[in-house]
Amino acid sequence: MKTRARNEIHVTVIGAGLMGHGIAQVFAAAGHETTLTDADGAVLRAAPGHVAHNLAQMGIEPGPVLERLRLRATLADAVSDAGVVIEAAPERVELKQRLFADIAAAAPRSAILASNTSVIPITRIGEALDRQARARLVGTHWWNPPHLVPLVEVVRTASTSDEVFEDTFDILLAAGKHPVKVLKDVPGFIGNRLQHALWREAISLVHRGVCDARTIDEVVKQSFGMRLPVLGPMENADLVGLGLTRDVHRILFPDLDGGDTPSPLLAELLDQGHLGMRTGKGLRDWTPGQADEVRERLARHLIAMRASMAPPA
Repeated sequence: MKTRARNEIHVTVIGAGLMGHGIAQVFAAAGHETTLTDADGAVLRAAPGHVAHNLAQMGIEPGPVLERLRLRATLADAVSDAGVVIEAAPERVELKQRLFADIAAAAPRSAILASNTSVIPITRIGEALDRQARARLVGTHWWNPPHLVPLVEVVRTASTSDEVFEDTFDILLAAGKHPVKVLKDVPGFIGNRLQHALWREAISLVHRGVCDARTIDEVVKQSFGMRLPVLGPMENADLVGLGLTRDVHRILFPDLDGGDTPSPLLAELLDQGHLGMRTGKGLRDWTPGQADEVRERLARHLIAMRASMAPPA
C-alpha cells in the first residue's frame, strides 16, 4: 500500500459538515479524486459552496479543486471504489459504529478506514467490526478548520496493521498535512487532552471568582500563548530547567482543579440556555458581529501562519 501515498487515491469523506467539507477540500486540492456524502441532502449540496469560499479566502482558484470533488447521495455509492474512507460524522459512538459497519460492508476490502473523532477511542468505534476490518481502522483526528490547521493525529489501535498506520501517515504527509503518530489509543488522543486540561483550569478559575472569562483569554493570548508557535511545553520545561519545573509543580499542583466531571459552571450556563456564540452568550457575551469578527480573525491568522510555514517556491 505504500504506493498510495505517492499516487492518486480515491478518497471518500463521510459527512459534509463543518469538518467534512474541509477535509475533502484538502485531498481534492492535493490532486486526489474526492467524494463527499452526507445523510442530510441540504448539507451535502452546500458543501461545494463552502469549499469555494475557503479557497477564495486563501487566494486559490476554486475551479480545479471543485472539478475533483463529487457528491454522492448514498454511502454505498460513495465508498464503492474508495482507497481511503474518512468518517467525519457527529461525535456519537453508536452512530460511528453503525457507519463503519456499513462502510466495511460496501467499501473495497483494501480501503483504509479512518475516523475523525476528536475524543472517542478508535478501538471502541470499531469493536463490532471483524478482524480484517479492524486491521484497516485508524484514527485521523483533524483540527478545525481542517484546511488551515496543519496537524492530523494518526491514532493506531492494538488491531491496526503496521502497513495501514504507516500508509495513512504517508498519505497525509503527501497531501500537505503535518501528521503525528499516536501510539496508544486513549480518549482525546494528545491535542485534546492538553487543550481540555487547560480549559478545565480556565473554567475553574472563573467559577471560583478568581477572574472573569475575558481575563482568561487576555492572559493566554498576551503571555504563554505568544510563545506556543515556537516553544512547545516540553521545550519550555527544558529551557527553564527541570528543577524549577518540579519546584513550581510542588506548590501549584495541589491547588489546580483535578475534577473528573464537567464544571458546575457549564451546567448553570446550559440550563439558562447560554450555549456560546450562537445564542449570544456562553462564558462570554457575544453579538453576531463580534462572533463573525472572531471567525474572520481566526481565518486570517491561520492563512497568514500557513503562508509563513510554506517552503519557498
